[in-house]
Amino acid sequence: MTATVEVSAREAEVLALVGEHLSNAEIGARLFISVRTVESHVSSLLRKLGMPDRRALAQRASELGRAGRSHPAPVLPTPLTSFVGRARERAELAELVKTHRQVTAVGPGGVGKTRLALTLAAEAAGEYADGVWFVDLVPVTDPGASVVAAAVAGALGLGEQPGAAIDESVVAALADRHALLVLDNCEQVRDGVAPFVERLLAACPRVTVLATSRARLMVPFERVYPVPPLSLAGDGESDAVALFLERAAAVGRPPDPALRDHIASVCARLDGVALAIELAAARWSTLGLDGLAAGLSDQLRMLAGGSRADDRHRSVRAALDWSHDLLEPADRALLRRVSVFVAPFTVAAAAEVAGSEAGVVADGLARLAEQSLLVVTASLGGTEYRALETIRQYGTERLTEAGELDDARTRHLRWCLAEAAGLAVVRVDWRARFDAVADDLRAALAWAADRPEQRADAYRLARRLAELTFTRNLIGESQARFAQAAALADDPADTASMLRQAASVAGCRMRGDDMYRFHRAAADAARRAGDTAGAAADLATAATNAYRFWSKFARLTPEAEAVALIVEARELAGDDPAARAALALAEAGVLTDAFGAAQGPPDNAVPETIARAERAVELAHRTGDPLAESAALDALTGARSWAGDAFAAAATARRRITLLSSAPHTPASTHELIDALGMATEAGLGAGDLPGARRWARRLADHPLLAEVGHRATSWLLVADALPGNVDEVLTGSVRFLEAWQRAGSPARSVLGPAVAGVAMIHGLRDDHDARREWDAVLGQLGAPPEHVYGYGAVFDAMLMLHHGEAGEASERLAPEPGDVWKWVTWIWLHWYVALRAEASVLAGSPDAGDRLAEARTVVAGNPVAAAIVERAGALLDDDRERLLATAAAFDASGCRYQAARTLVLAGGDHAVRGAAALADLGLAPMAPR
Repeated sequence: MTATVEVSAREAEVLALVGEHLSNAEIGARLFISVRTVESHVSSLLRKLGMPDRRALAQRASELGRAGRSHPAPVLPTPLTSFVGRARERAELAELVKTHRQVTAVGPGGVGKTRLALTLAAEAAGEYADGVWFVDLVPVTDPGASVVAAAVAGALGLGEQPGAAIDESVVAALADRHALLVLDNCEQVRDGVAPFVERLLAACPRVTVLATSRARLMVPFERVYPVPPLSLAGDGESDAVALFLERAAAVGRPPDPALRDHIASVCARLDGVALAIELAAARWSTLGLDGLAAGLSDQLRMLAGGSRADDRHRSVRAALDWSHDLLEPADRALLRRVSVFVAPFTVAAAAEVAGSEAGVVADGLARLAEQSLLVVTASLGGTEYRALETIRQYGTERLTEAGELDDARTRHLRWCLAEAAGLAVVRVDWRARFDAVADDLRAALAWAADRPEQRADAYRLARRLAELTFTRNLIGESQARFAQAAALADDPADTASMLRQAASVAGCRMRGDDMYRFHRAAADAARRAGDTAGAAADLATAATNAYRFWSKFARLTPEAEAVALIVEARELAGDDPAARAALALAEAGVLTDAFGAAQGPPDNAVPETIARAERAVELAHRTGDPLAESAALDALTGARSWAGDAFAAAATARRRITLLSSAPHTPASTHELIDALGMATEAGLGAGDLPGARRWARRLADHPLLAEVGHRATSWLLVADALPGNVDEVLTGSVRFLEAWQRAGSPARSVLGPAVAGVAMIHGLRDDHDARREWDAVLGQLGAPPEHVYGYGAVFDAMLMLHHGEAGEASERLAPEPGDVWKWVTWIWLHWYVALRAEASVLAGSPDAGDRLAEARTVVAGNPVAAAIVERAGALLDDDRERLLATAAAFDASGCRYQAARTLVLAGGDHAVRGAAALADLGLAPMAPR
């Protein structure tokens, strides 16, 4: 830092993480502070360091980071044993990694691929400005590219982003990084790794990928490096011998150096495979060379030419068979039975799956760990065991041979069901408890889902996992698990229920098309179950959502298609209260466009819209379902806005929040609450309740489900800060917005338009022309719907024009009569439009200024901000300074600091000096003279 800039210790921490291109949510998680606190620190740093935007701040942080340290510490697991030999292989692999962007180290299991890759990565860390990252793919059981991407995202510390695929998030995070990514154990998910790596390399030009696998990935630009066995030549001085000696010494009795040649012979019979050598060395102290030689000879003969052994696995399996045969029968049984665990497990878990007493199992696990067949980890939370992947696979084969696979898998499945049930209650340690068993839940479900006899338990586990992953905010997986549960359900009524849940999760993910598809599928399932009323409700809901959540759809549902769903729902609804309520809501939303959908009619019969919406609310209230009533109230909010009653619309929107406050936490209630918070924010802005609107918007931006979706989470918060002129808050929030929008692939969503236009206006008020052009370009990418021209576009443009003294231009911009463009200036923008229109006409000296003032007073009565703007315009017209200054106090009381400062400038004299100072404190440029 320069000597003239004082940056706090916490700000320095935030700055360093900004330099690592972390989002505000990620910084908050790293430093255990709220996103709001991070935003405050970023805003302060922008101001202190004189940076125009977050991009420049990140560049400055990177420069300071390079000056203070050479490179970030490598993010690699710490081996518990030393790395021995392989000087030639290290040099060869290092040269390949320097000259090729994707290198795959291939070889048989146990040959030492992982240790070689880890050593190379640690040595090469200094050559990568953004460090090295290690991703263990062993727990990944699904070969899909998205699951592989999720594992990489977890290693990078990235969260899921509703509305964007997880692989898109990873690519965006690494797009400008100079880093080495180590993907370990790719063989079982090669079909998922290959497309992921190909896309990553194409989009991230400074990222290098080092993979370990038993087979090449078959992707463009791949350079394959076959990892050889440890060297055997050298008359007892080989790498293989050195490894044996090192590991044998670690168990307590180092071999006599005179035995080197004999040891070399043992290593040769083990084919130089590192894992086999280590297992043999672990038995040195009890068996000696004679015992090792005898055991290995028996095992090699047994496996030679066997139908289960291929050339790649022969030596590793020989070592494992030998080790296995030295075990007591009870320990052999325990080893094969615990092989069903994918993640670390406890004694209690092992006892349940092994079908034995905990004390007996504890002794057996200890013996297996002593013989290097299990890795043991002791912590304050307890002791856990884990089988290396090669040994776990070996144990599974033995389990099959013993005819115990189905029994062990069934016990494991039941254990998983019990663990999942125990996670139903969310406690302080819930996240850690879920993460500890999640991979086992997934593995058990993958096994059970393919077995007809396990279908009922598979359904139960899929349903539980769907609920748990939703709580864990893994909503992409949650949607998939609910869909999987629907496919596994024997009862079509359960299928319908699961599909409805999947639809709600899809809504939380901003995936309208999925939501629509699931509800239609739920209707089909309900019909199969004989539930015609339920089918009617699903069809009506699909039609409603096509209009209500149109901004979440990639394909807008045509009006004729939505109407056809309503017609079909009418035929099925009968007298069922829930179905009739859902149908009434669909009719209000589709037939009279209560939600203002993009595919809606250009005009509304407002009285009919209100009547239909009120009927929907009445029927929904009779059902006693708060979610149904909230949805109907949403339609009534829109209908009242079409009528120009901003205050009734705002009150209705707030009523939804109250109604949902006691609803159970489910995907459906969460989706409804997220929408309700957004609507309460919008309605508050329309009624001039700026503090209230900002509270709702802040709550929406801080919602954990939206923590990584800044472009949707913060969009209305940006509007709520732009209208009153909260400059620092807009600058800070816009950084999160832009980062998340770009990370999501820069979607062309017109619903984001008000936020982007608000940010552009703030930069215009600051006279930051470059930044304004950048945000105008973003606005252009979103598209320019009619509401931009007559609604928020006109309001933000007029505010900027008036600031720059361009009253005539502002009056022209607001020339259309509100009644001529009513559908685009109602809702939020009506009061702002007519108030600014009146002020522009006064300042421009328009002959109809008095008429516009009179009209505006009637429209905005009760809106504290809009009414103050109109009153200020009247005072200016009458040249009444006392009235003019009174409006400054009104603006202050309404939380509108910019308009208060502007009023002082318009008052002239000493007041203008104070007003100019207030504008400067806000970070805004001086106003043009009146």
